[in-house]
This record gives sequence, structure tokens and C-alpha cells, in this order.
Amino acid sequence: MNIVQVFVLSILFFVLFFGIGFILNMLLRSTWIMAIIFPIIVVLIIDDVPFMNYFTQPGESFPALGQDLVNLQVVDLFILIVGFIGTIVSGIVIRILRAKGYQMF
Repeated sequence: MNIVQVFVLSILFFVLFFGIGFILNMLLRSTWIMAIIFPIIVVLIIDDVPFMNYFTQPGESFPALGQDLVNLQVVDLFILIVGFIGTIVSGIVIRILRAKGYQMF
């Protein structure tokens, strides 16, 4: 993957997860909801196993997830980490705005 593609993808993932996290935190009046949901989203992005199989067939699904996590490239991990940083920053921004007296919904 080209360095320009990595840069653009990391900015897009940061903005995407910051925006989704900010809106969810604002609407649900919770500060860290997206940071809790983020691992589920990562599992949905990475793994090919249907989500319900984690509950119905955990013995097969979790090893497949572990193998998919091990097979991730450094670039993919970097992009996902930047997305997680976006969720953390959205929680920090919500806390700062609430501390300064802004009431969202």
C-alpha cells in the first residue's frame, strides 16, 4: 500500500470514527459508548465469520478471529488504531464541551 493511501485512509478512519462517536455520545448522553462498541466494529471489519456464530459456535469462531488478528498487516493495524484514537478524542471533546456548559440534546 502506498504511503499516500495510508495517510488518506488514516485520516478518513479518524474522521469517520470521531464523527460517529461524537454523534452517539451526544444522542445517548454517554461519553465513552463508541470506545466500548469499537472492538465489535473491528471484529465485523476483520472477520468473515457471521457475528451470531460467536454465540452459537464459539469454539470455531474465536480461533478464526485470533488467526485473522495475527494475519493483519502493520498498515491495517495502524489504520484501526487511528480509528480508535478518533473514538477516544470524540469522548474527550464531549467531556470538555459538557464541562464548559454546552448541553447537547
